[in-house]
Amino acid sequence: MKMGFLDALGKMAYILPSVKKPERRPSLYERFGWTGLVLLLFLIMGNVYLYGIPTKAIISPESALSVFTLIFGMRTGTLMMLGISPIVTAGIVLEVLVGAKIIELDLTDPEQREKFTAAQKGLAIILAIVEATAYAVSNLGGALRTPLTPTQQVLVIIQLVIASIIVLLFDELLQKGWGIGSAISLFILANVAETVTWDMFSIAPAIGGAGTYFGIIPELITRIFTGNILEIVIRQGLPDIIGLVATLSFMLLLIYLQGVRVEIPVTIQRYRGIRSKIPLNFLYVANIPVLLFMIFISDYLFFARIIWSRFNSDNSNVFLNILGTFTINEKNQLVTTGGLAYYLSPPRGILGLIAEPIRVLVYTVLLIIAAIVFGLMWVEVSGMSPRDQAEQLIKSGLNIPGMRLGSVKALEAFLSRYIYPLTLLSSIIVGAIAALAHILGVFGGGMGILLAVGIIYQYYQVIAYERALEAYPLLRRLIGE
Repeated sequence: MKMGFLDALGKMAYILPSVKKPERRPSLYERFGWTGLVLLLFLIMGNVYLYGIPTKAIISPESALSVFTLIFGMRTGTLMMLGISPIVTAGIVLEVLVGAKIIELDLTDPEQREKFTAAQKGLAIILAIVEATAYAVSNLGGALRTPLTPTQQVLVIIQLVIASIIVLLFDELLQKGWGIGSAISLFILANVAETVTWDMFSIAPAIGGAGTYFGIIPELITRIFTGNILEIVIRQGLPDIIGLVATLSFMLLLIYLQGVRVEIPVTIQRYRGIRSKIPLNFLYVANIPVLLFMIFISDYLFFARIIWSRFNSDNSNVFLNILGTFTINEKNQLVTTGGLAYYLSPPRGILGLIAEPIRVLVYTVLLIIAAIVFGLMWVEVSGMSPRDQAEQLIKSGLNIPGMRLGSVKALEAFLSRYIYPLTLLSSIIVGAIAALAHILGVFGGGMGILLAVGIIYQYYQVIAYERALEAYPLLRRLIGE
């Protein structure tokens, strides 16, 4: 694919507002302040309903669907109806195209990296326009009881596109040095943390289930004094003790796995062959396979709901029945009732497993297979393959002891014995953890907790690095910061 494609996307990005890099490097506390402000504005936008849409007519998604919309910050009927989905999807699509050499681009070159960033911004806006239009003409993906008028449809499209541009500016603000990390990671973490906090500590009434409070901690405290703790070990549609224990257990497990390394011995030629070790993360592909699967599911359910909302009057439509069917239950929730969408949005918790074991089993198998496929694909297209790693080692003046200097093929064959097994094993592990955590009713969902722990670990590394630079100014000069 020629560079004209990226140039066309980049031209669209250049006509949009952008954020300039700070003239001086802000202090760590200033960056914390900007990061907090971005997060606050994002949460406010997630609670501002679209102008011209009657809020009483909006139907909320069932919990199985809301797990995916939660991660991407997609709040039905609000300015965050699209959430970060267009931005994440655009980034993944371009990463794959560049990694697969369909688009020839060297991301280590600052000028070409800037072109890639501009193209990502342009593609994100195109996706936002497409998704906003689809939502508007389909009555917000089937979330409205009454159809929108043409005027309301135009208003919805304008509001959602502007909201997506604002989210892009938030991400640009943080990534250009005003804040910490990326807005995308921040928003995913905030959405999961909000759900976990709500499930643990909410004192809202427990409607439709056993207990007084929705949150498991206040309910547990109440039960300790009444002596009826066993009744909240498992609760239908509400946070329970099994979910609390599973959440804490999986967080500890993931924190441990983040620190596990596989070390490869190397020699440094420029220092007369001194020996050292290069650590490879045991979770070599981290949470990328799960994130890619979530993007796939989110986009699939998005289009399935759009198609269903337009053609649901034809119950004999075979294609519609295979793609996915939906209905509105007694709780005023949009629920999946059939098709592939039904198996891609499984019930959560032990009771859901007991009620629909086949549905949960199919979802688990699909998730693990998808994690393996996406994990292997990502290694090949993201510069993490044995050949890419071998070339980087040689460029850095490193070599494996006892191996002929500068032999890419020999080094690639050696690294393959580590990288491919790690990729396969880590993909299976993250897929199994995400599925099992979902079955056990982990707060924030299995995928959510997996992504959140990985993002927290990344923030820990970034903050430790920034504090080291502030504590040792000489170190900043040495690395050119």
